[in-house]
Amino acid sequence: MAFRVCARWLCRDSAVLCRRAAGSAPRESASRFLGAGNAACSRGGRNGFIFTPACFITSEAFLNRLMKGKAAEAEAGGGFYRLPASVPPDSGEQLSLLMRHPDQPDNSKVLKVAIIGAPNAGKSTLSNQLLGRKVFAVSKKVHTTRTRSMGVLTEDDTQIILLDTPGLTTASKVKRHQLEKSLLVDPWNTVKEADLMVVMVDVADRWMCKRLDFEVLKCLAQHPDIPAVLVLNKVDLFGVKDKLLDITAELTCGVVNGRKMRIRPVIKPPWAEKRPERHSEVPLDEDNAWPEGSADPNSPLSKEELKALKSQQGWPHFKDVFMLSSVDPEDVETLKNYFMVAAKPGPWQYHSEVLTDQSPEEVCTNIIREKLLESLPQEVPYSLTQTVEFWQNGENSELEVFVKLYAKKDTHVRMVIGTGGQMVSQLAREAAEDLSRVFLREVKLRLSVKLKK
Repeated sequence: MAFRVCARWLCRDSAVLCRRAAGSAPRESASRFLGAGNAACSRGGRNGFIFTPACFITSEAFLNRLMKGKAAEAEAGGGFYRLPASVPPDSGEQLSLLMRHPDQPDNSKVLKVAIIGAPNAGKSTLSNQLLGRKVFAVSKKVHTTRTRSMGVLTEDDTQIILLDTPGLTTASKVKRHQLEKSLLVDPWNTVKEADLMVVMVDVADRWMCKRLDFEVLKCLAQHPDIPAVLVLNKVDLFGVKDKLLDITAELTCGVVNGRKMRIRPVIKPPWAEKRPERHSEVPLDEDNAWPEGSADPNSPLSKEELKALKSQQGWPHFKDVFMLSSVDPEDVETLKNYFMVAAKPGPWQYHSEVLTDQSPEEVCTNIIREKLLESLPQEVPYSLTQTVEFWQNGENSELEVFVKLYAKKDTHVRMVIGTGGQMVSQLAREAAEDLSRVFLREVKLRLSVKLKK
């Protein structure tokens, strides 16, 4: 078995693997960092473990394909770099762009990627970083993404269609918190149209990194024919780097790409005795449990299969494993190039200028909801609704937008307005700044708050 570990690599003007290391040249031969037989990462190690963000565990065959492709690109003088697309501020123009015939080359390639995971795993952050523009709402609170949204990344002859989904959750949680039904339907329907699944796990969450979410396991089990890769996100926030491979072994059942992982043992001091696992540390999710002898009515899996999944910590059929931080452009570049190589010959689905299938108004309301989630406490932002009252291009090409917010309680209205109107002004200012970068023009956004009767 020959596993390889790849560090930061594929800078746009380079055809070799590269890494940042103190006292070393910025670009060196790939062979120096690649070793067969052992899964390991690299940068500044201790106890026999070396770590580099954005490493991935992959098969030798795939790595060879990747290196050959990049070598060919270097010989050709590199590909044409296309600036990230933007979203037209006019709904009619956006619709026309979505319907425009794809301007694909003769040797076009395409890949549909469904990004799934538990709530707040960093799915939308990763999508934004891949696209080069912020078109999906991102916040520290759960259920920021409410519906399935699409992003389109087009470079050279390849088009990657990113399917950003709400975090997988249960019907009882949706009912309890009065959330949209789309949170239950959209992730499952999206996976059906994907060529590749990306399963994201927040390794900075001490509970979520111990085992795959049960809803994620069910999704994987229902679509075993769709290739899946595991992305361990937020490694920059993970304190003990030498435990990342242990987490990888648990979440993959020790198997990657059909081969058993071989992890170098870490030499521990005599006092570091192995402590027995405390299964009680993993919180039991009552929403995922059902009485003995009954099955989940919405799942095609049998009772026996569901019971087996309940006892699983991970999924043994991942093709590859990535360790990265979705806020780091260099880390995400690694994953993007993986997608480019994995793309198959086929016709593009969209014109190269398409960035997302969202309307300008949807982008606007999503960004406003992000600011509400980030600035308001507890359940307040979840209870607010929005209506776009005015949308018009001004005399100097600036975009003038007026959005009305509706709150269920008078106390919520006062919280949104803030002392002397400071909160609502701050929300409008921050949302307008983000929207200006999406629409590539100045945005003048006005917000008002009203009690919903």
